[in-house]
Amino acid sequence: MKKILTIAAAVLAMLSATAQTLNVQQGTVIYQFPSSQTGVMTFDGGTMTVMGKTFETGSITAMWTDETEVTNNLVSVEYNGTTANVTVAGNVAQYVEPTVSGAHVSIAQTNTDAVDEDEITYQLSGATTDGELTLSGSYKCTVSLAGVTITNPSGAAINITNGKRIQISAKNGTENTLTDGTGGSQKGCLYSKGQVQLQGKGTLNVAGNTKHAIKSGDYITVKNLTLNITKAVGDGISCNEYFQMKSGTVSISGVGDDGIQCDLDGNTSTGETTDHEDEDSGNVYLEDGTLTITTTAAASKGIKAAGDMNISGGTLNITTTGTAAWDSDDSEVKACAAISADGNMTVSGGTLTLKSTGAGGKAISVDGTLNISGGSISAITSGYIAYCSSTSNTTIRTTTSSSTTERLADALKTSPKAIKADGAMTVSGGTTYAKASYHEALETKSTLDVTGGVIYAYSSDDAINSASTMTLSGGFVGGYSTGNDAIDSNGNLYIKGATVFAYTTKSSPEVAVDANTEGGYKLYVQSGTLYAYPSLESGSSLTQSCYTASLSTSYWYSFTQSGTAFAFSVPYSGTWIVSGGNSLYRVSKSSGTTIFGEYGATDAMVSSGSSVTLTAYTGGGGGQPGGGGIRPWH
Repeated sequence: MKKILTIAAAVLAMLSATAQTLNVQQGTVIYQFPSSQTGVMTFDGGTMTVMGKTFETGSITAMWTDETEVTNNLVSVEYNGTTANVTVAGNVAQYVEPTVSGAHVSIAQTNTDAVDEDEITYQLSGATTDGELTLSGSYKCTVSLAGVTITNPSGAAINITNGKRIQISAKNGTENTLTDGTGGSQKGCLYSKGQVQLQGKGTLNVAGNTKHAIKSGDYITVKNLTLNITKAVGDGISCNEYFQMKSGTVSISGVGDDGIQCDLDGNTSTGETTDHEDEDSGNVYLEDGTLTITTTAAASKGIKAAGDMNISGGTLNITTTGTAAWDSDDSEVKACAAISADGNMTVSGGTLTLKSTGAGGKAISVDGTLNISGGSISAITSGYIAYCSSTSNTTIRTTTSSSTTERLADALKTSPKAIKADGAMTVSGGTTYAKASYHEALETKSTLDVTGGVIYAYSSDDAINSASTMTLSGGFVGGYSTGNDAIDSNGNLYIKGATVFAYTTKSSPEVAVDANTEGGYKLYVQSGTLYAYPSLESGSSLTQSCYTASLSTSYWYSFTQSGTAFAFSVPYSGTWIVSGGNSLYRVSKSSGTTIFGEYGATDAMVSSGSSVTLTAYTGGGGGQPGGGGIRPWH
């Protein structure tokens, strides 16, 4: 003891002489105390106390002074193969308790409210093939990734049991890689009990070999970060409360379940709250950045929200290739979806490229309402209809014909639709393209209201279908079917202001625009522009005059002879139904924005018109194809 006191006295003298740093080492942990902050050190029998940190003198393996500059609030962890060194800034020394075993570092954190009202930053660097970082405590902190590679064969690479908000920040210009092993029971390669803010201008690569790649018990946000999830036995990202992507670049592949899954934390949703304060909604918010997801597992989802899906910006590229599967928990056949929301979905911006190629797959599946007011959506499915014969024989089968499954209960089958909403669908802006090879392209189980924007749908079944009233009062609506009605409403269908293109290659009883006359409903053509082939629903109410005209694939047409107008061409030469004026012209077109797969052009300059003969159209019912050939599908 006398020797220790003598050394301590010498150290004090050195600190007093020059502006130095006192280093106190315990094994591979070094505490650094700047002389400007040290103040009075005390000795009491077998202990030494510096800046509130008390050391058992027998545990001190070295003590020295140097001129190292100390960054307040910083704890550095440097991995070096099978070992790790920890350096603790003196001002937070009393609040952290590191334990090091090889390269496995565990740090318990206590109260930091007194530390300049700031939080502790844990900075990780170096590499290990058998290490980890475990953090416990109940206060906010930051984990700074400064060029670190951690592989933990027996558990999570980073395991945070602290239930508070944790910032995980990849430093600018650094690449960081986390990999867990198959020998543990961890929920994720990167796990946090509390909220996780993934940020920074560096790169983070994560591979989950036991369950999820990234798992949070609360919400997750992403900002600026380049995040690559290369593998996960479960989800790429799994969280509760809500998920928010503000910016950055996220790539997810090699997962055994969903790309991103967001669940409720409790039993009841709070709904969206101001600044997401105390929110538990299960919502997903995509605001900016680039998100690329590929899933291959059966019935997997690119993004799955237990609540609402809100997309206001960014670039999304999501592809699912897995087939359908029988869900024994819910006793029903389920399929993949690029985007799936148990609540409502709103798209007000962004560029969405969504594909689902497996049986029964959907590009967008919404249990609630779907509201599209902006953005650009491309939604494509190419899989067959999936079904099983009974609840006792759940082998998944496929077919291209809905007649095969029409007698089966809904739980025993699932159909591939590009965009499906169980609630009402409204479209007021944006550009929406939907293509389904073997079922409806765009379907709502309720009403469809279009007041603006552009929709173009293609299918071998109904291109656009609503289970109830459809109202097309603005915007541009196109439907192209090779096996059923182009636009089909099971209630009344109102065309009153929209520009509508409807075309089917099938003849009677299929029509271009269909309303449920069998149920006592009717098609009402009241205003706007319509060009349709080969016929309209029988008994339609044509308040605005409709005509037939012989049109050719070789020309463009417009109801305005010269100036700026909407111009259209046709995919098939023959007798078309047109409405929108009493004079139609064959025109020369220049400029304009192409829509409807190049069969329409908005704001086009048209000139050199020659009149097209119009004949009054008064009926409905089936027609027969005319001459000419079908132009390629775009």
